[in-house]
Amino acid sequence: MPTGIPKRRLAACAALVVGALAATTACGGGDGDSKDGAKAPGFNAALNKVVNASTKKGGTLKFVGKQDFDSLDPQRTYYGMTWDFMRYYTRTLVTYDTKPGNGSNKLVGDLATAPATVSDDGKTYTYKLRDGLTWEDGSKLTSKDVKYGIERIWATDVITGGPGYLRSTLDPKGEYKGPYKDKSKDKLGLKAIETPDDQTIVFHLPKANGDFEQMLAMPTGAPVPQAKDTKEKYTQKPVSSGPYKVQSYNAGKSLTLVRNTAWKKASDPIRPALPDKITVTISSNLEENDKRLMAGDYDVDVNGTGMTQSGRVSAVEKYRGNVDNVQTSFVRYVALITATKPLDNVECRKAVFYGTDFASIQQSRGGKVAGGEIANSTFPKSIPGYSDYDPYGIVARKGKPDVAKAKDALKQCGKPSGFSTKISARSNNPGEVDAAEALQASLAKVGIKLTIDSIDGAQASSITGSPKVVKSRGYGMTMSGWGPDFNSGQGYAQPLFDSRFIFPTGNYNESQIKDKKVDKFFDDAIGTTDLNKAKQLYTDLDHEILDQAYWMPFIYEKNISWRSSRLTNVYSSAAYSGRYDYVMLGVGNK
Repeated sequence: MPTGIPKRRLAACAALVVGALAATTACGGGDGDSKDGAKAPGFNAALNKVVNASTKKGGTLKFVGKQDFDSLDPQRTYYGMTWDFMRYYTRTLVTYDTKPGNGSNKLVGDLATAPATVSDDGKTYTYKLRDGLTWEDGSKLTSKDVKYGIERIWATDVITGGPGYLRSTLDPKGEYKGPYKDKSKDKLGLKAIETPDDQTIVFHLPKANGDFEQMLAMPTGAPVPQAKDTKEKYTQKPVSSGPYKVQSYNAGKSLTLVRNTAWKKASDPIRPALPDKITVTISSNLEENDKRLMAGDYDVDVNGTGMTQSGRVSAVEKYRGNVDNVQTSFVRYVALITATKPLDNVECRKAVFYGTDFASIQQSRGGKVAGGEIANSTFPKSIPGYSDYDPYGIVARKGKPDVAKAKDALKQCGKPSGFSTKISARSNNPGEVDAAEALQASLAKVGIKLTIDSIDGAQASSITGSPKVVKSRGYGMTMSGWGPDFNSGQGYAQPLFDSRFIFPTGNYNESQIKDKKVDKFFDDAIGTTDLNKAKQLYTDLDHEILDQAYWMPFIYEKNISWRSSRLTNVYSSAAYSGRYDYVMLGVGNK
């Protein structure tokens, strides 16, 4: 069982958080003193502006997290918090601007001098690399290193877990087999990428794709030095192209970064590289982590998924000037696994929708203010494709279940007495097991019996991300959360719903949807240059997913995020789903 709060305290804690936040708003800002006696910046101070702007260097920036990074290998990571953190030691051709809020969604040159020069037909992207780029050993970083790093994602039997956008966009027929099976002498045989010289890299797309540069901004677009590629072991000691390098990594326990002395500021206009050292401590004791954040032992939660229920209450009541109530771009959901009986039947899936007490789940996560609004679209409101579509009347009933319709759906799917199945929930994700217990209680009232299997979130890509493991464990449902890889319908929804994105491991189409109508929505939306048409296609896609009851969203996530008073350059970044932009952070004297 998780180290969270007993169920009997959940409602009381949620009410306290809501009350404290309401009082904060009424006070017009909620400034207050921090634990160390310093003047705290103020409640919600980091949402749309920079808190404690500073160029001061030095000190140790201290992160804490309840869940480890999924991988330190840029081609294998798929966690948003890892993408945010990885910019300390990993660079890409383009990256997101270091601006608060929505200003962060703009792409700027990183390894490249600027975003691409794009051909008139939208199929050729050309980049020029900056001068002075080096690896941590001082050797020159070239265009061939970028190409090789990208090629690694084709080695799906070795390099697992990361997103597959570049692979499907550059090589839709799957002709290239990856560098480890590459028969060319230099192992750079991917025809879609050319490196005419060390400073130039050219991408040739079979079909135009307006999101292509967004794909290159993800860590899968990062360079890897071929001579230092240790394949599946690369996560243990990735080679740095940024201002910091890995000094030590103890999986599941700690990570320490120190300055990369070969990095040249002149070659990197993005990263201020303020701290001398960066430490990450991993501890599964969620409530203790919150206490130590408030005590000043740590500066920020690396996971960025918000404080626990009890932590929220203490933080908002006592140190509200150190917290932000962040509206993330995450949707919390339950994937209904279509490969598992009886959830292969649409009426049995609909019974889950009708039988779910969404209001109870919302309460388990902190209520509307601290947890978020009840979701009725598979898309977050910030992504084109969202619409106020509610085929199950969830919002109309204020989140309460419709028992009669649930039982009728069960009759139609041949299970009038209900059925039993198993749901996974991550023990080190705040509120997830509590939410699963709330779902368990509501579905039991219509005869659907849920068994909860608590898993370590750091292992999710090899458990719930493996259809074979899902089958062997008998899962019928998976509870999780998802935010956009980049700000479009493709960047949010394709890994979740496209049948061509079902992988043996690192699979995020957890419902295992194999629907040609869904796949065609993606093809048509990606293939059009008409943004309004694409938006409508993604809206139609959203409706199809809901009509077929493949995937059940339950909340548009908000959370309570802690920032220590000694942090400098703190702001919430829309590009990283509302997390703080880690690469900009510094520490003051305290």
